[in-house]
Amino acid sequence: MHAMSGPPSPRRPPPPPGLPIDDGILFLGIAALTYGTHTIYNYTKKRKSLG
Repeated sequence: MHAMSGPPSPRRPPPPPGLPIDDGILFLGIAALTYGTHTIYNYTKKRKSLG
């Protein structure tokens, strides 16, 4: 049986390296939360001054 099975299958290539954004995803999340908070605060502050 072993002789009939043929040559072994080729080895899998190594996985690709991570994307550049993978290393800074925590920083990106913190920056997004900070920017969102800043935007909401400015919008609320501007709205209060008009009314």
